[in-house]
Amino acid sequence: MRFITSSLALFLSIIVVGASVPHGNLDISARHSDLVHRATSLQVRAPSKRCPNGKTTTPNNLVANKSGSSSSKKPAPTKPAAPPAPVGASGTIHVNSNCGPSRATREVTKHSGPNGHIDWLNCGFETNDGWQPPFVRVQDLVTHSLSSALQSPSSPFKACSRFLWIFEKYGRQFGIPPIMLVSFAMQESGCNPNTVGGGGEQGLMQITREKCGGAPGGNCKDPEFNIATATKFFANTLATNGGNILLSVGAYNGWRKGLTKWAAFAAATSSCCRCQNNGDYLHQFFNGWCQNVNPYDQTRPLGKYFNLNICG
Repeated sequence: MRFITSSLALFLSIIVVGASVPHGNLDISARHSDLVHRATSLQVRAPSKRCPNGKTTTPNNLVANKSGSSSSKKPAPTKPAAPPAPVGASGTIHVNSNCGPSRATREVTKHSGPNGHIDWLNCGFETNDGWQPPFVRVQDLVTHSLSSALQSPSSPFKACSRFLWIFEKYGRQFGIPPIMLVSFAMQESGCNPNTVGGGGEQGLMQITREKCGGAPGGNCKDPEFNIATATKFFANTLATNGGNILLSVGAYNGWRKGLTKWAAFAAATSSCCRCQNNGDYLHQFFNGWCQNVNPYDQTRPLGKYFNLNICG
């Protein structure tokens, strides 16, 4: 009985002492539990961070799993590097040559344009060595899409629009940009299929008579035959010249490597004034027609020689 009474007294004293002890340890435990909970919730929600540009981004290395803990996430696969920019993407030609920098300009000007300055295109023309064209390939050129060019209300190729399918067909077949073919047609005939030149040249692209064999019904001016024949001839010329497009386009208009300004303009005082070589031809072709610009527009004619003007 004494034992029971003593035990009851001891039990009551323990309760009294416990009630008088401060709760500091309980508070610390509770705060620790709260911090753990907050830390876990931070991992689950993955706090955002502010980038220098003011946008926010969420780290991807913290992702809650089903138990509430965090786990590593594989970084998102990086996008493959963009392919190299195509030639001309910057808007101007980029070719290394012995003629120095091309001095190309995005905008077409009287003396320059996306395919280089007239003095670069005519490299050597005013020296005793004569014309030494830089080596330029078709793919180096800056040109417009012919179909897109024709959508412009101010396109100089409106007269050629009915032959668009022919230029595109043979451009694809021979690997020549269609706008270059239509540029020949504008330069040579103004896209008039009935044009006959002073030397008997025929049709849109002014092919010579010896190339007229096989013309349908003997009509060398038939648009498809004429364009196909002229394009094949030009493609063969380009291949013979090792792919040099400047040399080949010049040859179509009577230019040759080593041509000097004095030889080119010599016919000015002859009975055949128009037998001169046009000193502005390359600039007008590559920076005029190929850019959907009429190089003969009186408000801004392209060139610096205008040597044919004296012919009336």
